[in-house]
Amino acid sequence: MILVVGATGNLGGRVARLLRSEGQEVRCLVRQSSDDTGLRELGTEVVRGDLMVPASLKAACQGVDTVIATATAISRRIAGTSPATIRAVDEQGMSFLVDAAEAADVRRFVYISFPGADAAIGTPLERAKLAIERQLVSSAMRTVIVRSDGFQEVILAPMARFDMAAGKAAVIGKGETKRRWVATEDVAALLAAVAIEPDPPLLIEVGGPESLTKNEALAIAAEFTHHRMKVQRMPRTIARLAIRLLDRRNDALASVFGAGLLEDLQEATWDDKPLRQRGIIPRPASDFLRERARELT
Repeated sequence: MILVVGATGNLGGRVARLLRSEGQEVRCLVRQSSDDTGLRELGTEVVRGDLMVPASLKAACQGVDTVIATATAISRRIAGTSPATIRAVDEQGMSFLVDAAEAADVRRFVYISFPGADAAIGTPLERAKLAIERQLVSSAMRTVIVRSDGFQEVILAPMARFDMAAGKAAVIGKGETKRRWVATEDVAALLAAVAIEPDPPLLIEVGGPESLTKNEALAIAAEFTHHRMKVQRMPRTIARLAIRLLDRRNDALASVFGAGLLEDLQEATWDDKPLRQRGIIPRPASDFLRERARELT
């Protein structure tokens, strides 16, 4: 039995679907307020619970061989639909889950993180990810930490102020640092694969097949939409100041600024090899931009 925590989210939902398509027994931990119709239609077992309610995690982990944890509070915090902080969910709640899994003799724990989580930028999400990585490494479980570059559907979309429809974008720093933005579906396939393969590594850093700077992505977007992208640029020093000021007032926005700053500071040394090794053919970021442009016509 594989427990997916975060299955009502975009990434976790894809993981659950892929595992079920391979005939795996899947259990999903779902909050009381979340719609589980799609998960039940997939044939997954749904258990109600919450990362911040340790008793519910104990029940969810019983009889489970592997846990895949993709849950995060950041999307609901950005949308303003949840009062639960990143610290409460991504750090404390996820820590409760690790404890519950270890107590239930779960053998393997697959956890999603990001490259540069240890870069000491100082955001709430960074602190949460590092704390859970450390806890997992010191646990008795077989740990697989997947550090993924940014998702194309997030980084190259209006939610990250890359709005092709409006022809506007925001960039922190100079926008000249190479990154490997990756498709959410490709990361989901990787998580599903390492959950069941015999001997997965402790740490996997992964990105897409294409190395692009933000400025190159803007140029591609302009080419595909046939209009120039108007760019608002924020100096790194201003981004650092915003992170400090927002840390306690708006943890999600502080983490978003931190992600943008990290993107401009840290060039990708990872690639798509972990995907291709597992037979996953990754989508280039330029293909995503082309598809997005077609949708706008």
